[in-house]
Amino acid sequence: QEQLVESGGGLVQAGGSLRLSCTTSLRAFTNYNMAWFRQAPGKELEFVAAMSRSGVSTVDDSVMGRFTISGDSAKNTVYLQMNSLKPEDAAIYFCAAALRGIPTPMVHDYRGQGTQVTVSS
Repeated sequence: QEQLVESGGGLVQAGGSLRLSCTTSLRAFTNYNMAWFRQAPGKELEFVAAMSRSGVSTVDDSVMGRFTISGDSAKNTVYLQMNSLKPEDAAIYFCAAALRGIPTPMVHDYRGQGTQVTVSS
């Protein structure tokens, strides 16, 4: 069974950093496009960053210059490095995978259970 498991969340002060990991059991991991989403209380699930299977990455404007997505195919894992965190970055962060196209909050093949990120001001 294909699984995605996020880890690395926690409590951090504003301006601090966290690195989230998404370890997967995806067969043929390198065939998947990967993404990170987040959902803050009372808000909809929103796109944060994505990386195509060819290695091209993109991030949302709200995190550009602060967040970086990367992957390690040997470990079937994708990461989200988050620097200069702000209170508005607090949310549950999810990783997702899709074989066709970049995963979106509405369209993806698999999604993990999420990891909580809390940012104190």
